[in-house]
Amino acid sequence: MIKALLTIDDVSSENTPAIVDYLCEKNIKVIMFMVGQWAENHPDELIYALKHGIIVGNHSYSHPHFSEISFEEAKAEILKNEEVLDRFYEQAGVERKYRPFRFPYGDKGGDNKEILQAFLKENGFDKVRDTELSYPWWSERGLDKDIDTFWTFDFAEYCIRPGSGFGLEDVMKRIHDKAPEDGAVLLKENSSHILLLHAHDDTEDMVPCYYKIFIEELLKNGVEFIDPAFI
Repeated sequence: MIKALLTIDDVSSENTPAIVDYLCEKNIKVIMFMVGQWAENHPDELIYALKHGIIVGNHSYSHPHFSEISFEEAKAEILKNEEVLDRFYEQAGVERKYRPFRFPYGDKGGDNKEILQAFLKENGFDKVRDTELSYPWWSERGLDKDIDTFWTFDFAEYCIRPGSGFGLEDVMKRIHDKAPEDGAVLLKENSSHILLLHAHDDTEDMVPCYYKIFIEELLKNGVEFIDPAFI
């Protein structure tokens, strides 16, 4: 059995409601990570996700590389996005029970990594349960201790852009790759994963319903999606 928690970055977008509808149809629970600046441009789509039971976490306000900004700037990015998230939850009439956080680009802040982890812990952010992840590199990199939500497999579908030379078939190769350069082998029996997908309208323009295609491929190959849980 292959178990996987699905996470989706960069909400909200025009295609967010369609993604939510599909996940609800398949009864797949998910954590979506919100960029405040973008969600303010698509507020109805974000509220739609919340009203449909989606856990929405903090992905910073403007999606910077945290290693390229100061600690004070990093705190401001996180706290401003907290205010936006709280406001959206209130507007949706939904109680905010969990506060997961993900760094944009998986950039944990460079020299500020440790103080940022302490900041996340002190400010009540929730760590996604990762106790079933047994990859040596997960603990070697300290990911088992970090509060923020990292991933074991990245679809990299955000690379599908005009002229990029990267397309649908390349994502499929990643899904079936038995020796990836980074992350874990996805389709390996008795493995567990945190998956990274994105809600991008640019990808939707290139490959309509891309999220359906990839999720259906995983379901066809025996992946069981698990509900989000926190430590």
